[in-house]
Amino acid sequence: MTELTEPDHPTAQPAPEWPEAAGRDIGDPQVAEATARLLDLPGLPAAEHEPLYDALHDDLLAALNSDPAGINPAGSNESGGAA
Repeated sequence: MTELTEPDHPTAQPAPEWPEAAGRDIGDPQVAEATARLLDLPGLPAAEHEPLYDALHDDLLAALNSDPAGINPAGSNESGGAA
């Protein structure tokens, strides 16, 4: 069987167009650090995408559940009940 294109020809395996990473305007350092790993995604084999997304999910969940700046919001108390 004859190949229509050479294996190294640009049309043989088109590269996906990756969106530009939005890391510059992220105010939370934990979120910025977690999402910075997405910059490596275009260079990774597809088999390594799922572990990266799993780790990203875990890091974002940890950032969501963390106490921002280690301080409680004004008006809240330690027990979580009404004042």
